[in-house]
Amino acid sequence: MSVPPQDNPTEGPLQRLLVVEDMEDARTSLQQLLELSLGLPVDAAAEGAEALEMLRKRHYSVVVTDLRMPKLSGMKMIEAITAERIPVTVIVTTGHGNVKDAVQAMRLGAYDFLTKPADPQHLCLLVQRALHARALQDEVAALRARLGERHTFQNVLSRSPRMLDIFDLIGNVADTTSTVLILGETGTGKEQVARAIHQASSAHRKGPFVAVNCAALPETLLESELFGHEKGSFTGAAGQRIGRFQQADGGTLFLDEVGDIPLPMQIKLLRVLQERKFERLGGTETIEIDVRVVAATHQDLETKIKDGSFREDLYYRLNVIRINLPALRDRPEDIPVLAGHFAQKYARPGQSPRLDPEALQALVEYDWPGNVRQLENALERACITAKDGVITKADLPEDLVSRKGGKGGLAVDVSRPLPEQLAALTAAFEERYLRKALRRTRGHVGRCAKLSGLSRRSVTEKIAHYKIDKEEYKQ
Repeated sequence: MSVPPQDNPTEGPLQRLLVVEDMEDARTSLQQLLELSLGLPVDAAAEGAEALEMLRKRHYSVVVTDLRMPKLSGMKMIEAITAERIPVTVIVTTGHGNVKDAVQAMRLGAYDFLTKPADPQHLCLLVQRALHARALQDEVAALRARLGERHTFQNVLSRSPRMLDIFDLIGNVADTTSTVLILGETGTGKEQVARAIHQASSAHRKGPFVAVNCAALPETLLESELFGHEKGSFTGAAGQRIGRFQQADGGTLFLDEVGDIPLPMQIKLLRVLQERKFERLGGTETIEIDVRVVAATHQDLETKIKDGSFREDLYYRLNVIRINLPALRDRPEDIPVLAGHFAQKYARPGQSPRLDPEALQALVEYDWPGNVRQLENALERACITAKDGVITKADLPEDLVSRKGGKGGLAVDVSRPLPEQLAALTAAFEERYLRKALRRTRGHVGRCAKLSGLSRRSVTEKIAHYKIDKEEYKQ
């Protein structure tokens, strides 16, 4: 039997059925029954390999297949459909003595099974239910694809208004060489944003993306890592080393945790940023470079300037274009989107996991002190423990669901004075409260004041103090 032509890709998926049966009489009668009863086009195949080829070339909503067939059996065909993630719903037919095989087929992903000879009315009702379920799945897949197109920028996924503003800023930065400073808590995705800047600039800058974690290296090694060294410049320098600045020539150098760079190194870094040239450790040759520098830190650099641990002139040299990455708790609308993305990323082979409503609610209510990185780790664990492709609350980490919002069991740091920690804790809670109140009142300051029991002036001052953009809550 020849393979039918492909559907027009500009049209929506046509609901179409495929009957797979090696007995010609049974195949023809089943095909005619479904065509007359459902009013839909029905194609037919004599065995599994032929059917699999048809499924690869054309969209089918439902497959009705026998399990025992020559060449490629129905069971092997279902395994291939699952492995290749072909979006089709499978109903199997089998003899009375092979019900165990039908149950195994359902474990592999089949929708339901019928024993032969199938009652025509029951068969048609079952196929109708399968068609309805498939239509819903196809609609969800189409919506997810459109969502991804709308809310993904250079592999950064978000639908938060604050993040969409950052996407716009990255687009504007792309065709410049300006230095960028990314500020945000640990786990908010600073390196991912740095890579997005690099990728957005790739049309103009062809060099590589090179990353350095400044907090992971002592001062002596950091200088060699950034600028390179000549043979014999220090004990153990057996040969010449090309530094990260030179490696990133024509591209992007990402300096992660720039707030941890020691003061002597800050002076050398400032010179390179000003002059765009340097010498290797132990060398005399001046090397000129064309590098965009993207720096990032979770620390408050203005506070470090006041206590003398960070140079003010270096701060202003880095802070040409500033990106403030919001914490995950401040963009809860991203939690379902990111959770779905990570669930797909860490899915077991052949599975397309989903979160049940209670699990999703637990994720949304949690405070996420570890931000996106913590959410990714939680979903990776959940995908390992989830049964039948459904992630429940039981599959989430215990510390995540054991306390509402993740706000219990506060960490105590005895190395810092109690008044200092109480002030920081009060400020953090106050900001979270204001953001939630603004979210509930859709950014209306008067209603927020009434809800919080504060004066309108007090709320306005606190909004300014915490640099909260109330406009984002009006959407």
